[in-house]
Amino acid sequence: MDNDRLEGRVALVTGGSRGIGAAVARQLAAQGADVALTYRQDAERAHQVAREIEGLGRRALALRADNADEAALTGAVRRTAETLGRLDVLVANAALFPSGPLEDVDTAQLDRVLAVNVRAPFVLARAAAEHLPPGGRIIGIGSNVADRVPFPGLALYAMTKTALVGLTKGLARELGPRGITVNLVHPGPTDTDANPADGPNAPAISGLTALGRYAAPAEIAAVVAHLAGPAAGYVTGAVVPVDGGFSA
Repeated sequence: MDNDRLEGRVALVTGGSRGIGAAVARQLAAQGADVALTYRQDAERAHQVAREIEGLGRRALALRADNADEAALTGAVRRTAETLGRLDVLVANAALFPSGPLEDVDTAQLDRVLAVNVRAPFVLARAAAEHLPPGGRIIGIGSNVADRVPFPGLALYAMTKTALVGLTKGLARELGPRGITVNLVHPGPTDTDANPADGPNAPAISGLTALGRYAAPAEIAAVVAHLAGPAAGYVTGAVVPVDGGFSA
């Protein structure tokens, strides 16, 4: 749709080298945005996504940044604004997916997961807010398990993704007077390297959705891109499930 076009806008997508993050980066570029993306380890995949974005006629920037490193995150925001000239959209996507019994979670793992999944989105939003103009967008990527935890072993992950609900609503109130919207997308089971649709647990997980299947990453990206566009200018503080009816 024309009112979802993003020409002249610059986006930063964390964790943009694969899965949902890569799909979001590609979709934003397809709708006209220049896109920076962060990665932690796989430089080749990140630069491949950047080349695909450039193939769409947009500018791209691949930045190494560990989500647990506050200085790296603020540096990624700064470099995006300096290199691409501005920052209009932040998509906080990068996250860890811990699972396992409660008694196996030690303090070191707890602290790292909280740093990556909760502290990082706050740090990114704080840094991005210095650059975002009226009409700016902050979009978090949460999880369906914030609404429904279907299996044991997900307490730590569910806690971190639930924390993003409060962050989203608080930031929406704080940044709303500046014309900046803040929203959270809760994907359901999505076909990625970390959770493939043909994996051993996929039939059981698919059966928990109303549609009986996994999402393609592009289906999540389409909703994120809509929230990034002009048509969603009156949507803020919202938690948007894109979960195939998982939480219905």
